[in-house]
Amino acid sequence: MQTTLMIYDGTAPADSDVPRTGGVPLAPAGFAWPMCGSCCGGPLQFFAHLPVEGGVLSVFVCQNDPGACEFWDAPSGANRVYLFPREELRPVAVPETGVTLLPTTSAIRHHVVTLDPEGDDGLTPDAYDVARSGWKSEPGERFGKQREVLRSIGGSPSYLEKDRVPICPSCTGPMEFAAHLEEGITRQTAMNLGGQLGYVFLCRACREGAFLTD
Repeated sequence: MQTTLMIYDGTAPADSDVPRTGGVPLAPAGFAWPMCGSCCGGPLQFFAHLPVEGGVLSVFVCQNDPGACEFWDAPSGANRVYLFPREELRPVAVPETGVTLLPTTSAIRHHVVTLDPEGDDGLTPDAYDVARSGWKSEPGERFGKQREVLRSIGGSPSYLEKDRVPICPSCTGPMEFAAHLEEGITRQTAMNLGGQLGYVFLCRACREGAFLTD
C-alpha cells in the first residue's frame, strides 16, 4: 500500500504551473475571483494550485474574518474548489481589497511512502497518518520534519466520517476524495485551517469540487 505525500520544497514563482500553496491562481480566460457566500461577501483567499489527472484543482477559502464565516463546511459558500483544464491557464487579477493571498508561495514535491497493509493489531491502519509518521522517521530526521508534509494526493480521507463526504451539486452523487491539506511549515507559509486537517473532493464528470475540514 502506497501513499503519495506532498512535501514542502522551498519557494516557487507566484504564477508557476506546479504543485504549490500560495501565489496567484491560474484559470481560463473570463474566470472571476470567487466571493464568500457565507456571511462577509468578501473575496476568498487562494490556498493551493494542485495539478491532478484531468486538470488542476484550485482551492479558495474565506479568511476575511476567521471564525465568522464557516470555511470548514463544504456547502457554506465560504470556500470554493475548481477543476480547471490544464490548457490555456493564465494568472488571475487579484482583488484590491480583502484577504486574498498567502504571504509566501511554497513549492511542493511528491514523495511516495510504502505502508504495511495491516497494523500490529491486524487492523488496516490509517494510510495518511502512517505515511506522515513514516516521512518523519526516514533518514534525515530533524526538528519539525513532520510539518514539512503539506498534503497528500489521492488515496482515502483520513478519519473522515462517511456522512461528511460531499455530494456533487450537479449530479447528486458522492464526490471523490482528491487531497489532504495541512496548514504549513511556518507562520509565513501557513494556510489557516483552524488547526484542523483539510479535505479536497471533486466530481470529475461534472468538474465540481468541494472543501471541508475535520
